[in-house]
Amino acid sequence: MSTQTKQKPYRIKRYYVYVMATIVALITPFIQINGNQVFLLSFDKKQLHLLGVAFDMQELYMMPFLLMLMFLGIFAVTAVGGRAWCGWACPQTIFRVIYRDLIESKLLGLRRIKNKQKEPDWSKDGNASKKIIAMVIWFCLALLAASDFIWYFIPPADFFNYLAHPMDHTVMLGFVFGVAGFLVYDVVFMQENFCIYVCPYSRVQSVLYDDDTIQAIYSEKRGGKIYDENHNKIVNKQSDLPEGAECTACQSCVTVCPTHIDIRRGMQLECINCLECVDACTVVMGKLGKESLVQWGSTNEVVNGGKTNLWRKKTIMYITALVLIVGMLFVMGGKKEYMLLNVNKTTQLYKIRDNGEIVNNFVLLFQNTQREKYTYVLEVIGKYKGKINIKRFHPFTLSKGKMAKKVIVLSTMDDKLVNDASKDTPLTVTLKAYAKENPEKVVVIRKAVFIYPRADKLKK
Repeated sequence: MSTQTKQKPYRIKRYYVYVMATIVALITPFIQINGNQVFLLSFDKKQLHLLGVAFDMQELYMMPFLLMLMFLGIFAVTAVGGRAWCGWACPQTIFRVIYRDLIESKLLGLRRIKNKQKEPDWSKDGNASKKIIAMVIWFCLALLAASDFIWYFIPPADFFNYLAHPMDHTVMLGFVFGVAGFLVYDVVFMQENFCIYVCPYSRVQSVLYDDDTIQAIYSEKRGGKIYDENHNKIVNKQSDLPEGAECTACQSCVTVCPTHIDIRRGMQLECINCLECVDACTVVMGKLGKESLVQWGSTNEVVNGGKTNLWRKKTIMYITALVLIVGMLFVMGGKKEYMLLNVNKTTQLYKIRDNGEIVNNFVLLFQNTQREKYTYVLEVIGKYKGKINIKRFHPFTLSKGKMAKKVIVLSTMDDKLVNDASKDTPLTVTLKAYAKENPEKVVVIRKAVFIYPRADKLKK
């Protein structure tokens, strides 16, 4: 017997991956670093938490990099391992396995795991009742899945506090029940049609595939040709096969397929690379002492008899792009600011007082984004330090999450700072705001445009 028949079936390996993915998805919202979530996109608090660092709305420039990382990551996986994401990690596939293989097949005995194409006989006594029981069980699990989804937008601690006063948070509850209801409709009624007709991923897979992409492939050289060039089936039983062909026409690879395709027809957009067909053929051909006719390999390996080239131009480009994006994420994360400060000029350009003082008014909005109480200081630095001064500002204290609006005056008595009789001159003044308690970490630099009047207006 071949060594391939002795290895653990891909279906069991997938179950292990599903369990790990489920555990990670459930526990991640509960993990905190320095009081912040590992990942949280809070619309309520207008924050993004990433690996324990909280980024506020003004710092959401990181979101495009996260989205690029996600999409390029999936594309890279597809180029190397086909639709491995779909078959091994996609929530849709995991939910269908839980409902079909665990609830309907194992718990209630409505189906056989090895025959995913045969619908239960609903007219048979007890089957209709079992169907209702299966839906109730799944609805409970769907509520948990919907809640877990919400925890990535509302921290679990806040979520459970909100549940104590449900009537005050009807939008959140409506969203949870809405997502759970969709999951029931999707998993129970839409089934794999979601993968085939709704999910756009299947439509782009052919663009990402090449002859070195690893996928489930039927070997026509060994098994024989089952379909002609027009995809018409020409073999229905073993006697239709040419002499020497190893396929037994048992249809095991067909009946086990969750998306109802025949892998022997070649690459199809419905294939999610779950490798159920590989397991089925491995069992059948193993009894004959032969290797599976359906293998997880590349076209170059299975069809052309060559080797799979993982380090090719396409994969190197994907890896390079991913490394660059991760690097940019770290660079952007290193520029995180631990307080927020917006500087806005008032509508009045400037004012010249009787004593010759030139003043510009600004409105500053401070926000303490940290968990500690801080006292904030503001000063002019750089080129105009000592030449342009701050008035009407005194150090003040802000508690966690609090905001404060301050109207300040930038002024100068220097009537020779700019000598231009043709126009008013904008000067870029650098402002430094920092917390007295931690001036090295909690500090921001902002620019303010100071309008200096033309020279003839300064003549006394």
